[in-house]
Amino acid sequence: MFTLTEVASLNDIQPTYRILKPWWDVFMDYLGIVMLMLAIFAGTMQLTRDQVVCLPDLDSSLDEVPPLPTEVPGRTWSKESAVGEQAAPLMVAPEQTPTQQPAPTGIRTKLDFQQYVFVNQMCYHVALPWYSKYFPYLALIHTLILMVSSNFWFKYPRTSSKIEHFVSILGKCFESPWTTKALSETACEDSEENKQRLAGASSHPKHFSTSSEEGSPNQSAPMLTKSGVTFSAEKLVSEAPSMTILDKKDGEQAKALFEKTLIKTVKFIVILCYTMTFVASIDFHHLCEPEIKHLTGYRKFHCTHNMAFMLKKLLVSYIALICVYGVICIYTLFWLFRRPLKEYSFEKVREESSFSDIPDVKNDFAFLLHMVDQYDQLYSKRFGVFLSEVSENKLREISLNHEWTFEKLRQHVTRNVQEKLELHLFMLSGVPDAVFDLTDLEILKLELIPEARITAKISQMINLQELHFYHCPAKVEQTAFIFLRDHLRCLHVKFTDVAEIPSWLYLLKNLQELYLVGNLNSENNKMIGLESLRDLRHLKVLQLKSNLTKVPTNITDLSPHLVKLVVHNDGTKLLVLNSLKKMMNLSELELHNCELERIPHAIFSLTNLQELDLKSNHIRTIEEVISFQHLKRLTCLKLWHNKIISIPLSISHVKNLEWLYLSHNKLECLPSSLFTLLKLRHLDVSHNSIAAVPPEVGFLQNLQYFAITGNKLEVVPKQLFKCTKLRTLCLGHNCVAALPDRVGQLAQLSHLELKSNCLDRLPAQLGQCPLLRRGCLVVEDHLFDSLPMEVKESINQDSAGAFANGCRCLTDGR
Repeated sequence: MFTLTEVASLNDIQPTYRILKPWWDVFMDYLGIVMLMLAIFAGTMQLTRDQVVCLPDLDSSLDEVPPLPTEVPGRTWSKESAVGEQAAPLMVAPEQTPTQQPAPTGIRTKLDFQQYVFVNQMCYHVALPWYSKYFPYLALIHTLILMVSSNFWFKYPRTSSKIEHFVSILGKCFESPWTTKALSETACEDSEENKQRLAGASSHPKHFSTSSEEGSPNQSAPMLTKSGVTFSAEKLVSEAPSMTILDKKDGEQAKALFEKTLIKTVKFIVILCYTMTFVASIDFHHLCEPEIKHLTGYRKFHCTHNMAFMLKKLLVSYIALICVYGVICIYTLFWLFRRPLKEYSFEKVREESSFSDIPDVKNDFAFLLHMVDQYDQLYSKRFGVFLSEVSENKLREISLNHEWTFEKLRQHVTRNVQEKLELHLFMLSGVPDAVFDLTDLEILKLELIPEARITAKISQMINLQELHFYHCPAKVEQTAFIFLRDHLRCLHVKFTDVAEIPSWLYLLKNLQELYLVGNLNSENNKMIGLESLRDLRHLKVLQLKSNLTKVPTNITDLSPHLVKLVVHNDGTKLLVLNSLKKMMNLSELELHNCELERIPHAIFSLTNLQELDLKSNHIRTIEEVISFQHLKRLTCLKLWHNKIISIPLSISHVKNLEWLYLSHNKLECLPSSLFTLLKLRHLDVSHNSIAAVPPEVGFLQNLQYFAITGNKLEVVPKQLFKCTKLRTLCLGHNCVAALPDRVGQLAQLSHLELKSNCLDRLPAQLGQCPLLRRGCLVVEDHLFDSLPMEVKESINQDSAGAFANGCRCLTDGR
């Protein structure tokens, strides 16, 4: 048999599961232990003391009289009959007489001791009912089945992992100091304020869904909503009061949780039925007919079962325990089917606390919470606080502010290329409060912060002029919005969906620059993100980096004050540009990567246009360039990174052109009419297939930057060095065999690129260029070493400062 310690281990479950065992489960576990001890006791008694004692029935004996046993010397056997179960031999001592010791009487049998043992064993198996022999083992098996069925759902893989995860979360919620802190803060809130919040929340109908919706943090100051461009006077928690229902898949209800009680109930009924049937079969006296007459001489035996009384009492006790167990099972089934266990409402928790956004749950969640309530309702209340997004946001905010202190934020502040103080926060749970204490900050960048909140403390940042929101839908309190409306000058928003664009940006009346990067052309968006641009009365720069197929008509609302429009497409063809005609005050226009094949005619109506950039399109011909003569203010034309084959002669009509970018095209020659643009200061024709530069290049007396890098140029025309204002000359990656000595005439030359040519020497006249330094002389080392020593010393002096100036000049030119 099993020891009690070994069997008791079968009932062990993890201590954390105790919260999922209501009082009836605990009571049934104790009943199971008692029944287990009873079965073990009965089994032990049966193994050690269970036996039968049998005597033959004389009526069933043989006809002949059994012979007398042989007399033993010194003893005398009595021939008188006895009336007992077994013949008792009468032994008389030789020195005694019959008158001194009366001989016992009884019925004499012919069986010896071995025959009696044999008869007892045979009758134990033949005469005793099976239930008298196997009752302890059946009781043990039944008890083990009941105990296993009670704990099977804790061990079965399909339910145990789910339950283990749920219990782990529930325990952490119950013991979490953050949850306690949230409850404490709730308890300290003004009770009148809570009543108003609940009244506001109850005025909205509840909305039930199968997944949790995005909530909003409960704040003490009113916030701007995303449903429009008006303010909400209520707190965010009443702004979105819809209650949700946490759900599992429809087919994954808590089957194991319901079935275990049903299995135990069926088991109880089966045990009770057959046990009551066989309880009467346990008796003290039994008549045995073992069919061994040919071995003993008797056909029938009368037997007694010495454990019958004890087994009957134990069986009655076992039946009583089973009846109590069954009554509890029936009560459990009644509890299961009487209450709506597939749904659990936190209505009472919402009424008692300020967390009115706690969602209701159903199916597995609901059943488990009902089970937990039978143990301790405080667990469900704390778990409800855990489900509240208001509570979650509060705890996240506490943790965030604890980690990101003012000192830590100050360490992350840097200076950008414009020498402005900048702070970039990336992938945080929110905006730390200490950010708003950085009063000298000028640029704030927030990236991938899902719960960004701009509080009233931002009014301390009097130097803040530029905000960046990268995939960061921000919520702004009303006081903070008033400050941003008056002080913010530049706003960058990067988004995936238009819904991420904060609606309050359309009310920033003093905003001057707006940069939007994201999808503005999907069927669902329908340009809704640009509906209210008309209110941005001071907006001067608008950049859209998206996938537009047409210039939004809404942009025309900005026409009175917009001076720069930038459209950077992702390769989507821009088909409709008629809206541009109305933007008469536009001075700068950039249309990048828009799959344009010709210069759009709508551009020719922009009489105030000063700079046009059509980079990275598919433009092949620019015959329309003659129409630019009507754009009297056009000074900068960028047609780089296209597929232009030739420059038309009509380019000479654009008299006011000062910057011309034609790099990365397919040009093979430069027309002489190009060099009639006497105001031209910057000419870039690098990375084409140009083989020669016309001598008319000498007419460009105002030319300061000339780049012809990456072409097929073999000879540098001497007329080029008549452009005495030239500061940057890029001749690299060509086939130039010699650099003319007249290069010394370029007194203002500060950057010269000659690398990757066919040069075998450099002219010594380079020493006559006083501003040229080694850092801005891009040439192979062996060519530089071929210069005279005095020239090299002249170029090497103060190379660091000259390098900086030359590179700045080069950067400005490009």
